Amino acid sequence: MAEAQNTQNAYAAVQARIPNPAMLLPGVTEPVLAVLKAVRKTGVPQATLDLVHLRASQINGCSYCVHGGTLQARKAGERDERLHTVAAWADAPFFTSAERAALALTEAVTRLSDRTDPVPDAVWNEAAAHYDERQLAALVLMIGMTNFFNRVNVSTRQVAGSAW
Repeated sequence: MAEAQNTQNAYAAVQARIPNPAMLLPGVTEPVLAVLKAVRKTGVPQATLDLVHLRASQINGCSYCVHGGTLQARKAGERDERLHTVAAWADAPFFTSAERAALALTEAVTRLSDRTDPVPDAVWNEAAAHYDERQLAALVLMIGMTNFFNRVNVSTRQVAGSAW
């Protein structure tokens, strides 16, 4: 009983600093959704886009996007074994070589300041072996948009599970 109360108190302590900024400023949501709509029309599998979103969100510690992205991927038919192991994708047998290339690109693009050559040619070339230029553009835009969402949501402390 005490453990349940402590958990409930911890959840109650998590509050957003402000409502989601995209909802506060008129005209922001539509262009963002237009970019995502264009990304989805390039032939990159939705499952790959979902994994990319989830991995970048994990790296950035965005609980709002990890939670919402997991729900979205599950709704689209993603298997739990893949969702549970995407954080350790390099050591898990559940991902295709194309997905691995997209996830490696995701990690490089998300962690730009972690190395002197932020997106090494080897990472880029492996992704290019699986995706054409339009699809590479879609992946880079998806990674960038996810990082954008993560920064907005983390800085304003958007609460996981509050909406999606």
